[in-house]
Amino acid sequence: MGIISNLKKDLANAKRNKAAKINGKNLKGILKKFKEERDRIEKETGKRPQIDDTTQMFMQKILNEWLSEGKEIDEQKFWIEVDYNRQFENPVEFYERKR
Repeated sequence: MGIISNLKKDLANAKRNKAAKINGKNLKGILKKFKEERDRIEKETGKRPQIDDTTQMFMQKILNEWLSEGKEIDEQKFWIEVDYNRQFENPVEFYERKR
C-alpha cells in the first residue's frame, strides 16, 4: 500500500513541477509584453508609466512565495527590478538582504 501512495505522490509532484515550469514560461512572456508596452509609452511620452496591476499581482505572488520559503527579500530592490523587467535575469539571491 505504501508503494502505491508514494507513486501517487511522485506523480502529483511531477505534474505540479511541469505545470509550474509552463506557468513560469507563460508569465515571463506576459511580463515581457507588458515591459515592451511600458518602453513604447516611455519612448513616446518621455515618462515611464507605473507597472500595471496585472504585473504587480504576478510579481506579488512570486514575492509572497519567496517570503513563505523564509527568504529575506529587499522589497524595494525587488520592485525596482520588476519595473524594468529584469527580475528574470537575476537569481533569487540577488534580492535577498545582505547581513
